[in-house]
Amino acid sequence: MKLIYMASPYAGDIEKNTEFAKKACRHVMNEGHAFFAPHLLYPTILDEHQPEQRQLGLDMGIAMLSRCDELWCYGDHISLGMHLEIEEAGRLGIPVRRVMEQENGFAISRVKNNVPAEAPEQAMRMV
Repeated sequence: MKLIYMASPYAGDIEKNTEFAKKACRHVMNEGHAFFAPHLLYPTILDEHQPEQRQLGLDMGIAMLSRCDELWCYGDHISLGMHLEIEEAGRLGIPVRRVMEQENGFAISRVKNNVPAEAPEQAMRMV
């Protein structure tokens, strides 16, 4: 059983994005793997509206990435946080897959060459 780092958008419509993230985690389990979804864990403990605490959550998620077998990116777009996770996976040599929702479930892409996605305009620091 692989440990999959599950990345999906969180900020914005948090309620909708949380429900989507839960659906994505169920998909990982249905594929026979365990998941780690930092954006479902850390916001229950940290205040997402405090920049220092949000950054701490991002940093702790990135710290756990090295313990995962693959990074699966869910959703229609790559958020800034997801971009940082993709970059770190590339640096660590961790396979990255894009997973898109379709009418009949999710479709998992083949492993990419770990080429980082195009960077969003805004940049966040990594500690």
